[in-house]
Amino acid sequence: MKHDTSPTARALLLLELVQSSPGVTASRLAERLGVSERAVRRYVGILREAGVPVESARGPHGGYRVGRGLRLPPLMFTTAEALGLVMAVLDGHRDAADPADPVGSALGKIMRVLPESVAGPAQAVRKVSALVPDPDAASPAPDTTAALVQACASQRRLRLGYRTGPGREERAMEVDPWAVVVRHGRWYLLCWSHTKNARRVLRVDRVTAVDVLHETYAPPPGLNPAEALEAHLAEGWTYEVEVIIDAPADTVAQWIPRSLGRPEPIDADRTRLLATTDEPDWYADQLTAIKAPFRIVKPRELREAARALGRRLLDADREP
Repeated sequence: MKHDTSPTARALLLLELVQSSPGVTASRLAERLGVSERAVRRYVGILREAGVPVESARGPHGGYRVGRGLRLPPLMFTTAEALGLVMAVLDGHRDAADPADPVGSALGKIMRVLPESVAGPAQAVRKVSALVPDPDAASPAPDTTAALVQACASQRRLRLGYRTGPGREERAMEVDPWAVVVRHGRWYLLCWSHTKNARRVLRVDRVTAVDVLHETYAPPPGLNPAEALEAHLAEGWTYEVEVIIDAPADTVAQWIPRSLGRPEPIDADRTRLLATTDEPDWYADQLTAIKAPFRIVKPRELREAARALGRRLLDADREP
């Protein structure tokens, strides 16, 4: 321990040690703090004067422990620990970002007592939503997520190591990180890739290395990270999709999420749905959410998948 550590700081460190090891002896505390046993007793006195009920017992099984009635002391988390806590809560509780929810309220209290350097990245991640989690989604490493969120906040360019899939070779890329977004339990980095000279969405759990560079950047004005992610996920796949729907565009948008396509109004009563997909059979299933007559213009593979789905549905209505 540094020799210039103040008595108050040592007292708080002593409190953390007593909380993590109830019954710890004065000699053990002195060793951990690098002070004398007399100094340990002095720090215990400081805590008691502050209203912290530190109890002591003599004998071979004696030592210090914190009594009942202790109010929450200042929390000392690293950025990675704080991010890990927030990520775990988001993964397991859908209303963790809502301050009116009991879990959200408790998380907010923890955020308020953290130093700004730690609370800032944690609060930025807390604002994202992890609704309808994917059971197959992989949780990224908290330290990696912390580094990405901090780079987004400070608008610093990054050099990343990235794998496009399990067993794939790692590739290096330079990016301007715009935002970390959670969707269905998966963590994504929305960014501009200087390597590809294009917007990219990267899986955070596939980022293998993060190096912060000196260059800074300005994100696109008016950027909505969640909307940009949804739009990106609907683009760039093998088959180009076009569907004409006999319903207004705002109504179609209630049936089909933005990640499945872009609804464009043809007139007041008809909409053109434009998208791409790698899985026509899967996409045909998604179109069953449309509650109005529609016609598949392209691709042929999607029309065939829709016909096959229709036959299966008709067969399900047959008498045994």
